[in-house]
This record gives sequence, structure tokens and C-alpha cells, in this order.
Amino acid sequence: MADYSALDRLLHRLALASPALAEMAHDIERGMFLKKAPAGTGAHVFVTGLARAGTTILMREIHRTGQFGSLTYADMPFVLAPNLWARLSRKGHQPGVRAERAHGDGIEVDMSSPEALDEVYWRVFAGKDYIGAEGLSPHEPDADLIQGYRDLIRLVLLKTGKARYVSKNNNTVLRLGALAAAMPEAAFLVPLRRPLDHAASLLGQHQRFLASDTFTRDYMTWLGHHEFGATHRPFLFADRPAGDPMTLDYWLRLWLAVYGALDRVEAARPNVTFVPYEALSADPAVWAAVARRIGVIPTAAGELRPMTDKAPGLHDAGLAADAGALHARLAARGFAALG
Repeated sequence: MADYSALDRLLHRLALASPALAEMAHDIERGMFLKKAPAGTGAHVFVTGLARAGTTILMREIHRTGQFGSLTYADMPFVLAPNLWARLSRKGHQPGVRAERAHGDGIEVDMSSPEALDEVYWRVFAGKDYIGAEGLSPHEPDADLIQGYRDLIRLVLLKTGKARYVSKNNNTVLRLGALAAAMPEAAFLVPLRRPLDHAASLLGQHQRFLASDTFTRDYMTWLGHHEFGATHRPFLFADRPAGDPMTLDYWLRLWLAVYGALDRVEAARPNVTFVPYEALSADPAVWAAVARRIGVIPTAAGELRPMTDKAPGLHDAGLAADAGALHARLAARGFAALG
């Protein structure tokens, strides 16, 4: 985002900050292209979980198989009108220069890189239902809203020429039960990272994003993402996590609340699968099992690497023990589901 020109920033502000303009662009897109869009197999893949769980890398590996369409950076800022914007813009014609993303985690992106952009749909059409001043609440979209999301998926498939869709959206945890029930033919993958390491990574990103400039803060808000930094709003599966976001214990409490809720969703929905991320990143057999689970031919992973985590800082031993016990249960279920 640092290399966005003044015109880029103005266009993003116009397209994303105004729900009315986003809705208008989406209405035009539907009118022009929805009848031409494929029905889709429905066998889509949705990757979700707390940020820093490995969701991006897993989604990118799935996208690399060539079987899936997705929203990409080329669709910004008119992500609800991908076909219309492709006609008007030259952004998607060349991938552009690869550069490390704002997270500073070594993941490089260009215009063709898939990204978590479909949350814009939910924010524009239902933001008031789940985005509050204190945090983001569990979201139960109705049938019409889910059908609208299916239509957006079809429009992305039309643009990409694919029959299956892959999405990475951390906010999907808020509506995972509803989507998994409405889309039984789809697969929902939830990467599962060791909680102390995960909490430490969340804390590090929170500290990093506190230094973000105003445009970066606005950009993340327009995308519906409040994971870190000055605009942080936690997922509210229970009360707002106690404590200071500048401490590890705060992020451990958030981890326990979120994965405790996901525990219940996964137990009720056979199309939701936990993916132990340390094993995925180190053992090719786990990636092969994930590939089989989603119905693609396993090939060598391109970006998965063994993780190197730092020693965690000061934390409450009881919280860590509770999180570790929950992680062990969920990981065991994940390995069992993957076979």
C-alpha cells in the first residue's frame, strides 16, 4: 500500500468507503454478467481461522493447483464488480511487480495473487448486523444474503473461467456454521496453529500495525478486517477478551474464545475440517491429505515450509494450559478427518 499513488488512494476511497457506490457497481455487474455466469459445481473451498494461523499460505497452495478461481488484487477496489472492473481497468492484464505484503511476513504478492477480499460483500450488505464498536459478533446471514454471496462467487468464476472457488477470509469464522449448513457440498478448512506461537504472532502483528498510516488503517477497515493495530476489534464469541492487547494473555484469551466456538461448529458440520498447521507446513503427506479432502490431485507444495517460532514471552500458565488442551483435541480431530 505504500506504493499506491494519490489517484489509487482516491479511487479506493471512492469505491470502498461508500456502501452506496459499492452496491451500485454490484447491481450493474449483476445486470450485465450474472446471466452469463456458470452455475458452479458448488464444490468450493473456504479457508478460515484467526489471522496468523496459516490461512493465506494454505489458500495460495490451493489456488496454485489451477482448479480454482478467486478474487485477486487486480479486482481492487471494485471487488463486487470483477467483470465490469476487468473491462475498465488494465490492472489484471499484467501481474505487476511482486512485493512483500504489509504484514512483513515474507509473503510476496502481485496483481494476480488471491486475497481475502470477499468480506467486502458482507460488510456492504450486512455490516450493521455484526460489526460493532466493541468488536465483530457472530453473524447469521439469511437465505437471501447467502444467495447473493453465491451469485458473487459465480461472477468471479465467470471472470476467471473456473468452475470452483477458493476463498481465504478470517471473518468467515463469524458465519461458519451458517455457510457450512447452506453449502454442504463445499469444504471449509480451519488451519490450527499451536496457541502460544499463534498468540505471539498475533501480538507481533498488532504491534506492527499500530504504526500503520491513516490510509492503511482505512484500507483494512474498508475490507472489513480489524484483526490488528489501532482499528483492532476482536471477534466476540464471548465477552470481549480481558486484558491489554499489548500482552500475550489477551491473545490467548481470544484464541480460546474463537477456537472454542469453532470446536462446536466443526463437531456439528462434517464439511468443516481442522488442519494442524505445523504438520501441514512440515509434512508433505498432510498437504496431500488436504488435497484429497478437497478433491484435487496432490502436487508438491510451492510455499509450505517448516515453521520457526520464537520462544513466547511472559504469559499466564493456566491460560496456556487450557489453550494447549483445546488445541490437542482439535488437532486430533483434524488428523482423523484427513486420514
